[in-house]
Amino acid sequence: MSARSLRCDALGLTYRSRTGKSICALRGLDFEVRHGEFVSVIGPSGCGKTTLLHILAGLLEPTAGSFQFFEQDGRNSRTALVFQENSLFPWMNVMENAAFGLEMRGVGKAERERRASRMLERLGLAGRERDYPRQLSTGMKQRVAVVRAFVSEAPLLLMDEPFAALDRQTRMRAQQELVELWESARKTVVFVTHDVDEALILSDRIVVLSSSPGTVLAEYRVGMERPRGFLCEPDEEAYELKRRILASLGLLAELSRYSVTS
Repeated sequence: MSARSLRCDALGLTYRSRTGKSICALRGLDFEVRHGEFVSVIGPSGCGKTTLLHILAGLLEPTAGSFQFFEQDGRNSRTALVFQENSLFPWMNVMENAAFGLEMRGVGKAERERRASRMLERLGLAGRERDYPRQLSTGMKQRVAVVRAFVSEAPLLLMDEPFAALDRQTRMRAQQELVELWESARKTVVFVTHDVDEALILSDRIVVLSSSPGTVLAEYRVGMERPRGFLCEPDEEAYELKRRILASLGLLAELSRYSVTS
C-alpha cells in the first residue's frame, strides 16, 4: 500500500442557507488514503462526514482546497457510493440492482450476472436474485447495495453509515461480511460511521473530525489482527485505542460502557 489512492488538501465547503446565512460545513481537511486501505471517518453529528463523501463522489463541489484520486497506474480513479439508507431501484430485482454498475460500464448481461451471482451467494442472497426490494428485509437491501459497490469496477468505495439502520445482530453479521469482501477484493474504502466500535472492527486507520465546521482532529492506526472479536472478549489494546479516540471527541464518559477485566 505504498501508493496513494486519495489525497485531500485543505478541502472545504461553505454554503448559504435558505435564509442567506453563510455556513461552513468543512474547513481545511488534509488527509490521504493508501491503495487497498480501509479508513473510517468518525465525528459528531453535523460535522460534515456525509458532506465529505458527497464531495468525493462528485455530488457537491468544494469551495476551497482540492482532492485527487489515483489508480495504481496513476490514472484518475472511479468511485462507488453506498448510502446510509436503502438506495436500490424499486423497479429492478436483486440481480438487476446488484449488476447495475457493471451494466452502466457496458459489461454484457451474462458476464455481469456471473460476477454479481458470486457475490450475492457470498452474502447469503442466493435464491433471491429475482426478488424485488419490497420483498427484502432492511439488512438484505443493504447487502445488495454493498454487492453492487463491490462488483462495480470502481477501485474506491465510499460508504455512508450503510449499517446504521440495522439491528445489532444483523449489523454485526454485515460488518463481518464486509471485512471478508474487502479482504478478498482489497478495494480502497472510505467508511463514515458514528460508532467507534464499528470503526475499530473494520478499519486500518480512523480519521476523527471535529464538530462543525469539520476539520481533522486526529488520526489513529488500528493494528489489531482481523477478525477482531474484542467486543465479546475485551482487549486492552482496543480499550486504550478507544479511550484515545473518545478523548479526542470529548466523550470519555462513554468508556463506562466498555471496560476490560484485569
